[in-house]
Amino acid sequence: MTSDAPALPIRILLDTDMAMGVPGADVDDGFALALALADPGIVVELVTSVNGNADVESGSFLSGELLERLGVPEIPVVQGAAAPLSFPDRRRGAPDDIRAQFGRHTPSPGYAAAELASRAAAEPGALTVVAIGPLTNIATAINLDPDFASNVREIVIMGGVYLGQTNQAGMPGEFNFWVDPEAADAVLRSGARIRLVGLDVTLKARLTREHAEELQAASGSFAPFAGEHTLHWIDYLAEESPGDPEAARSCAMHDPLAVAALTRPDLLDWRDAHVEVVTGTSIARGVAIADFLDSRDAPPANASVAVDVRGDEFIAHLVERVSSL
Repeated sequence: MTSDAPALPIRILLDTDMAMGVPGADVDDGFALALALADPGIVVELVTSVNGNADVESGSFLSGELLERLGVPEIPVVQGAAAPLSFPDRRRGAPDDIRAQFGRHTPSPGYAAAELASRAAAEPGALTVVAIGPLTNIATAINLDPDFASNVREIVIMGGVYLGQTNQAGMPGEFNFWVDPEAADAVLRSGARIRLVGLDVTLKARLTREHAEELQAASGSFAPFAGEHTLHWIDYLAEESPGDPEAARSCAMHDPLAVAALTRPDLLDWRDAHVEVVTGTSIARGVAIADFLDSRDAPPANASVAVDVRGDEFIAHLVERVSSL
């Protein structure tokens, strides 16, 4: 006997290094949050901040700003790790101008890793973690509660590159893994059910200047703000990479693609793999090594990896969802 009852929404805890709101800063985390809130198949129950694109304090302030613009200021923001696991001396504080402009958005009391662990323990199997920044908070939650990996329904991660490489000697691993490879490797060894959305697919999912101008001209309190900051970000990319014609006209939507994978996994092609991350300070810091299990003696799979995307279809989905916000 089959049921016509709709599937229950996916309840998520979003761990992010939010930067949207600062001119010239990356915007994809902001689009990820907006897409999660705009998708009727997703319920956002918590936002946690982590050091990454922005310092953790700025990330908390900016998350609060976007939640206010998106009409859900009641969703709590809990502040997390201020530095990578192995480099606590790399802690940064919020610049004075960010604090002055957005500092009224005080995060909720507590610590992100503890909040993640306690919520997962209270409802085993009910909550999905979407991690779109460095994985410091997630690894710390696993250390706090060894059952965290089995308590969460799934961990969907924007991070890594699996079929290629960054081609940057200064940052050989994808940014989120490169910032804290020890955390990324710990999460992949945790036994959690994991899906990985990396640069192999996110670089094919690009928001253009025309999309940004369309959003800027929309009504609402989020879309025009997002469109304006997307244009600033594309201008920054064009200036930083004058030899890359793609950078002058578009930007990759890394993080929202990980959110879309929750309710639109059909937008991506997936392969099981065993993934490890190079740790330490070697030239390969943060590089993800994926064994796609083609050999007889391959290690067991520990993740499902996105290997292709229908980029235009995803961007149409994203723009349609967020343009009315």
